[in-house]
Amino acid sequence: MKVGLFINTQWPEDVNVAAQIPALVEQVRVCRDAGFKSIWFPHHWLTAPMQMLQIMPAMAYLAAAGEGMVFGPNILILPPMNPMHVAEEAATMDVLTGGNYVLGAGLGYRVPEFTAFNVPLSDRASRFSEAVTLMRKLWTGETVNHEGKHFTVRDAGISVKPIRAGGPPIYVAGLVDTAIRRAARIGDAWLVANASSLAEIEPGMKTYRAAIAEYNRPPLEFPIARECYVGSNHKTAFEECRAALEYKYAAYGAWGMTSPLEGTTLDEFAKERFIIGDKESVKDEILMYKERLGSDHFIMRSQWPGMPQDKTIASIKRLGEIFATL
Repeated sequence: MKVGLFINTQWPEDVNVAAQIPALVEQVRVCRDAGFKSIWFPHHWLTAPMQMLQIMPAMAYLAAAGEGMVFGPNILILPPMNPMHVAEEAATMDVLTGGNYVLGAGLGYRVPEFTAFNVPLSDRASRFSEAVTLMRKLWTGETVNHEGKHFTVRDAGISVKPIRAGGPPIYVAGLVDTAIRRAARIGDAWLVANASSLAEIEPGMKTYRAAIAEYNRPPLEFPIARECYVGSNHKTAFEECRAALEYKYAAYGAWGMTSPLEGTTLDEFAKERFIIGDKESVKDEILMYKERLGSDHFIMRSQWPGMPQDKTIASIKRLGEIFATL
């Protein structure tokens, strides 16, 4: 089993973002030294009042601090984007990371984002599938002719060929059965989202395993993203990160979405979603996920807007110590 960091690139509106960059560099370096294998980045547009770094320049900037580690989006909102642009940037990231780039991608869900790109939400699935097909063609490095429903490339090739043969792996996120089967059909792994519960994931994993057998497409791994904080004391761990988590999940309401906490409490929502405690209890939960789902790559988000850097670094180091024993 291996562990990665789902890095936080979001801050409250009153924070000086430029002053936070050294903290991100420190987190990546601490992860590398602690034995983490990957660094993952969130992606959104139009997040005001919450501030957020855009994903591609942030990944490219931090890749030097995490030399040898896998870098990737968790997740890139692919449908509003032109896949030629995404394929070009992904190939460049693959070169910059020495062949250690993974493209985590999903459909997206926020109306303001799709409105700004003038893309109907109803086209999400067809644009996504066609985009994956076109990107894989471009990554061969050959001249491409593609005439699709949404995208056209005529007698042209990509600017730089990826290091990895066939291009970066594509990990597909999704929760409903249709999306999970799509991950099995066109993806290299199903990327389980951090806010989905075990009650949702377990039947989804059965669907996924049946689909990969049907399509004869064994995944590269079974990654899962979780909110995770490892404190020095099990009794106080949740209180140390409560305020930052509440801000993060309340932010959906500020975006015009229904907050996941509406009609419930953070404590209730966290059950079978968040992994929070001391080293012993967190290790037990990780092993439970391994047993019940077969998860083998844990992508842990250990910082949320407003979470102090010292607590984040301590949690990362403890996670590294846990996975060193697994």
